[in-house]
Amino acid sequence: MGNCYSVQIGLENFIILCKLKQTLPTLSVVLQELRAQRNDMQREVDPAEQRLLKPFERVQLWLSKAETMITEAEKLNADGPQQMNNLCLGGCASKNCLSSYKFGKKSNGAFAKVAESQPAASVVVRPEERPISQESMIEKVWSCIEDKDVGVIGLYGLGGVGKTTLLPQINKFSTTPNDYDVIIWALVSKLSDVGKIQDRIGGNIGFSDAFWKSKSVDEKAVDIYGVLVDLNQVGIPKPSQENGSKLIFTTRSLEVYGEMEARKKIKVECLGPEKAWELFQDKVGDETINSHPDIRKLAEEVAERCGGLPLALITISRGMACKTTPGEWKYAIEKLKRSSLPKMENELFPLLKFSYDNLPKVTMKCCLLYCCLYPEDHCIPKKRLVEICEVQMHGNYIINSLLSACLLENGGEIGGEDCVKMHDVVRDMALWIACELETKEEKFFVKAGAQLFEEPDVKAWEGAKRMSVMKNQIEVLKGTPKCPNLRTLFLSENKLQVVSNGFCRFIPHLMVLNLSENIELPMELKSLTNLKMLDLSCTYDLRKIPSHLMSSFSKLQIFRTWCTTSGDYPMEDNVLNGDNENLIEELKSLRHLNILTIPPIKSLFALERFVSFHLFQCCTQALHLRHLRESNVFNVLCLENMERLETLCFEGCGTICLLVFIFPFSIVISISSELDRVGTSSTLSFGIL
Repeated sequence: MGNCYSVQIGLENFIILCKLKQTLPTLSVVLQELRAQRNDMQREVDPAEQRLLKPFERVQLWLSKAETMITEAEKLNADGPQQMNNLCLGGCASKNCLSSYKFGKKSNGAFAKVAESQPAASVVVRPEERPISQESMIEKVWSCIEDKDVGVIGLYGLGGVGKTTLLPQINKFSTTPNDYDVIIWALVSKLSDVGKIQDRIGGNIGFSDAFWKSKSVDEKAVDIYGVLVDLNQVGIPKPSQENGSKLIFTTRSLEVYGEMEARKKIKVECLGPEKAWELFQDKVGDETINSHPDIRKLAEEVAERCGGLPLALITISRGMACKTTPGEWKYAIEKLKRSSLPKMENELFPLLKFSYDNLPKVTMKCCLLYCCLYPEDHCIPKKRLVEICEVQMHGNYIINSLLSACLLENGGEIGGEDCVKMHDVVRDMALWIACELETKEEKFFVKAGAQLFEEPDVKAWEGAKRMSVMKNQIEVLKGTPKCPNLRTLFLSENKLQVVSNGFCRFIPHLMVLNLSENIELPMELKSLTNLKMLDLSCTYDLRKIPSHLMSSFSKLQIFRTWCTTSGDYPMEDNVLNGDNENLIEELKSLRHLNILTIPPIKSLFALERFVSFHLFQCCTQALHLRHLRESNVFNVLCLENMERLETLCFEGCGTICLLVFIFPFSIVISISSELDRVGTSSTLSFGIL
């Protein structure tokens, strides 16, 4: 016989047991309905919040109560069978059960609207400094913003010119009504990862919790895109007339302008002299400026050396704000001339160096550093720069890249040649890199335009790889330097008369020598057997090149000379005597020549011999013809094989008739009288195609 159990159930528990049996099946159905209502409501609220709309309080209250009820109902649904079993065995129902079974009908969560616009503006306001007098630039940017056809706007310019500072100054973003719901600022460096950029943007549009930050890049992109209705990768919608959004970015590189598909590019320029002084004076303060009668003039000189670059003006002015004696200002000026003011080295140069560090090729960096061999504000012919850097094959690409990075500026045209130049502060930064940061074997020594009357102390530059003392007043080179690393030497635009016998003896690896606008060539140069470039341009008074000197430069690739002396040359040991035929004979042995300009040719016979030699046909860029008296007719067709000829100059040839034919290249012909030293005041120039 099986065991028999007698169970007694109280009346109260019996009633509960009956109600539980009736309620539990219904509860499951109601729970499903409530979950669905909660989910539908949440799907309406989430996008509204992402658009920075605020849910109504009654909606939030309903969601909160619904969440609580769902939790309790789920527990009751799960615990119900056990509770009934307890009651059947004579136990008691839990208090939770006793309260939960009363779960009844609630609001169905039907609302006409779930959210409203936030009363606060959604503009993210950044701290503003005092405007740097760029009202016209602000207006230009704002006109682009108002242009419906312009979606992406790029501001580019030199580092420190005020691109990022400019944007908050466009006060119409936050002070006048506009159609933009959200304005977001995000600083993006070259090395920033996409996730961090998304976190910055997400923080401004309501995505800031840890759960969102843990999402993948793709998931974040979907969320951002849903709000700002990438670009693509970050999730930012491409601006269009349909969505009405605008994207404004700032960059130091013009190449980014193309990558970002900007419809409008605006270059942010340096300040003019008046605005630059206004900014500098404001930062220094009137108390300091007026503390001594001499300081204002000295302060103007300091401000001028900043070249209108706002970052330089602000950095230097703050450092000078407490300097109240003329001696302190004079000391600062001297330091600025040597690019060694601590404020520059510690605060300004590292910021500008970012653009240098981001140049993609070593050749670009080398080319930029070469530019600092020239004096301040010097216009550098592009062709010469390419030649010195030995990058003829890619020269235009390299220079254009430096222009795009705003590290070089267009310098206009001088003498028919396109030029570039460096901003003063960029040059100071380049000097800082070349003279201070480079390794000992790669360092530069630069005293260009330093008003020197004698050569610098030899020990100061014995370890240099590149050296420039161009544009000074040096007349004598008397030292005997030991420079095993020296590769480049600029001595141009001095008044050199004497070069000591020992000057070139211990410079065995020199490859580039610029002696333009100087002297007779000393025989001592013969020891420079590795020379690849010898520049004697504009040596108008060059009277002597010793015999056998040019033929000793067996590796020479570039030789330029353009002398106009019409008097007698020294007779002894001089290849410039006669019709320069001795010089031409020596040049014939230089098999590596690829660029050549030579002293004047003085007879048609000498010209015919010259143009018949294949090496000269391939490398001659300019011809200078003087005193051609044999005929009053010159047949230009005799030059048809001169593949690289760009300039043809006639000097002192009297009345001459040119027989001009169609050439497969273009040249410029210059005709000058004998009295015109360089053929300027009575020159006729025209192109032949």
